[in-house]
Amino acid sequence: MTTAFAPTLPLLHGATIPTLGLGTWPLRGADAAAAVRTAIEAGYRLVDTAENYRNEDGVGQGIRDAGIDRSEVFLTTKLNREWHSVDGVRRAYEASLQRLGVDYIDLLMIHWPNPDQGTFPDAVRGLAALLEEGSIRAIGVSNFKPTHLRRVIEETGVTPDVNQIQLSPYSTRDTSRAFDTEHGIITESWSPIGGSGDDLRSDPLLVGLGEKYVKSATQVVLRWHLQLGLVAIPKSADPGRIAENIAVFDFELTPDEVAAVSALDQGEAGVADSDTFGH
Repeated sequence: MTTAFAPTLPLLHGATIPTLGLGTWPLRGADAAAAVRTAIEAGYRLVDTAENYRNEDGVGQGIRDAGIDRSEVFLTTKLNREWHSVDGVRRAYEASLQRLGVDYIDLLMIHWPNPDQGTFPDAVRGLAALLEEGSIRAIGVSNFKPTHLRRVIEETGVTPDVNQIQLSPYSTRDTSRAFDTEHGIITESWSPIGGSGDDLRSDPLLVGLGEKYVKSATQVVLRWHLQLGLVAIPKSADPGRIAENIAVFDFELTPDEVAAVSALDQGEAGVADSDTFGH
């Protein structure tokens, strides 16, 4: 079987991140392990998990089951609000290491800013300390708006490598993407194909482009993410879809087609508001 490997993007603090990976929520246990192993065998080298997914044990098992050297996988996880302090981040990191069964994490992220709590800058300071000692290779935040990122940069002097946000052709997040780009932050798209519904997969524009390139609408969407310079982490437990999702490096949308897909944007009404939601 021929495997495809995603190209990588350079990060601010020196690491590189694959442009396409496997999302693992809400898989658990053996299901998570099987999906991770299948993805690695198909060529995936980026795997995303989180404390809150309660599947770090399965993700770690999947990496071991694949028989691949740990250094070949860019492993990312996220911590919850209770750890938003310098010492708390270290404790969250050590707990994730135990659950994953690994000796380091590539990218550790703050899962939600939780501005009501207001201590996310201290969490970034904790990430910076882990980075400085070599325990992690990159600093990340998730679901951060420009206002949250601005506060982080102004108060800590630290700019995250990655901001992982909900992003699809129906929610293109132009303001967040522009801020990230301006500050050298890579934007990573969670729910890149719009979640479990079929709205995007059945969108006439995307279906038509798929017919043109002999690809699925899902593959067109993932290609759109890549051509915008984003990292996409579609979730699937189905081996066929896992293989389909990474088979997106043998065609290219035209600039006009990228713009047409972007024009499907419906604003942020369907996006979880990180000023009021978080864990």
